[in-house]
Amino acid sequence: MGGRRRAGHDAGHSPFGCRQDDRWWGRILEVVIVVALIPALLGILVGWGGYLGLREKLPRERGAGVRTQATLRSDEAFRLANRVAGLPTLVAGGVGIAAGVAGIVMPTVWGTVIAAVLGVVGMFVLVAGGGALGHRAALTVPEPEPEPAGCGGCACGGGGCGALTGNA
Repeated sequence: MGGRRRAGHDAGHSPFGCRQDDRWWGRILEVVIVVALIPALLGILVGWGGYLGLREKLPRERGAGVRTQATLRSDEAFRLANRVAGLPTLVAGGVGIAAGVAGIVMPTVWGTVIAAVLGVVGMFVLVAGGGALGHRAALTVPEPEPEPAGCGGCACGGGGCGALTGNA
């Protein structure tokens, strides 16, 4: 039989004993899983941020949340903006997770890619819309009172500024 391929059981096998088609299916499965994980993991992160914003537990100094000039002018404006943006952001997280699940169950690789892309775009649109709503809500919060110029707080001691300068 020599170098000739035999028909039957050994047909389609490589010299190492595995079928070439099996390696391609394994590779395609890896691509599907990785592509589907992208919107799912982003969805978990975005959804968690939306949940924290909705519960007013999002820390202002961490860099997450609606961060505009209007929202950063006071703690009250930041909390209000992120509470308003929390629901659309939470829904965006759900869209990302749903896109990841849809990507896993798609029958083709292109279906997985399309589900992942639509999920990421949908998350972006919802987060941007939530951020715009939060920014508009923060604009309704009155400007904080400016701190008095000069000596203020505990730094002046019991006698006020006059005690430090000798004018008291």
